[in-house]
Amino acid sequence: MTFKPGQYQSGPIVWAAIIAGTCLILFLFQKILWLVVPFVLALIIYYALLPLKLRLVLGGMSHDHAAGWVSSGAFALIVLIGLLGFPKLLAEAVTWQDSAMRYLDGGIHFLTASIVQLEGRFDMLAQAHASQEMTRQIAEFTAHFAEKYIPAIAMTIAAWSPSLLLAPFLAFFMLRDGWRFRKFLARAVPNAYFERSLFLMDQVDRTSRLYFIGLIELTLLDTLCLAGGLWLIGVSGALLLGLLTAVLAWVPYIGSVLGCLLVVLVAATDFPGNPGVAYAAIGLFIFVRLLDDFFFMPLTIGKSLNMHPLLTVLMIFVGGAVAGVPGLMLVLPVLGVAMVLGETIGMLVTDPRLRARHAHERALQQQLVTKDLKLP
Repeated sequence: MTFKPGQYQSGPIVWAAIIAGTCLILFLFQKILWLVVPFVLALIIYYALLPLKLRLVLGGMSHDHAAGWVSSGAFALIVLIGLLGFPKLLAEAVTWQDSAMRYLDGGIHFLTASIVQLEGRFDMLAQAHASQEMTRQIAEFTAHFAEKYIPAIAMTIAAWSPSLLLAPFLAFFMLRDGWRFRKFLARAVPNAYFERSLFLMDQVDRTSRLYFIGLIELTLLDTLCLAGGLWLIGVSGALLLGLLTAVLAWVPYIGSVLGCLLVVLVAATDFPGNPGVAYAAIGLFIFVRLLDDFFFMPLTIGKSLNMHPLLTVLMIFVGGAVAGVPGLMLVLPVLGVAMVLGETIGMLVTDPRLRARHAHERALQQQLVTKDLKLP
């Protein structure tokens, strides 16, 4: 029997199960985030190195040797970049610290000036002495920042470092033993469902790969739009700022806020006497984020996963409500895999031909094992 994916269309029951399963998986992932984050990073490394490994395998090398050579080459490249870049990074660390303080002072000045302008327009803010209160709170925050937040930040980094080191370890074994794991799963499937199971595994792999390709396309679009807009309004380092904010946007909401803050700090410092440039940068950032949520993301990640744009946008909000920031980051790839699983299971359940083949196979096996037990 030849499998034709277009023969089956998922119904409301299957889609309800897909959405409910996605929410449950996101809730569970939130509880084991220490394992989910390195696994996602390992998938990114795996899909980046997989074409090189497949090229070596097609050239006649074994899977184990190809995975070893590719992993060793990637590790050597990272070490080489670290050895070449670390001295320069160390030499410019002091300059970066001075620049960071300069941009922070520029942002504080812009914020204070904005509140003073608002006080001139709204008597309520003037009576509350909002600018003086804001200045006092900023001074208190900066004075006690080190003793209040540095230990917590250091503990967080120390707690996550061992977990993140799992990423290259997992990626290596995905490269080396991924094909063995697929064979292991295929051997456990009854013969009647073997063809559909192969299709399922291929689609799950394809869904994960296309998600990361869509993420790269989304990052490129965000970088071009932000860099072009910042260049037009005259902000320095427009391309670098666009790239940084686009990468930060991988963490929805929180990353976007940090990216906007970074852009405003640079704009306020470059143009201390012209707050309109900082306001223009904020407007540009909000405009690109709207394009991102309602156009770019459905056209890149949503299209790569073959999702309707409305479903893509709604599930982003559902993922955030169910699992917070991890849910925002993981909802689309989890939904894509759940779609493949749900639609394939729906095909199996609703296909009488496959169920008949499976029943006939079990009947034949029963006859075979009881053949010598029958009385003459």
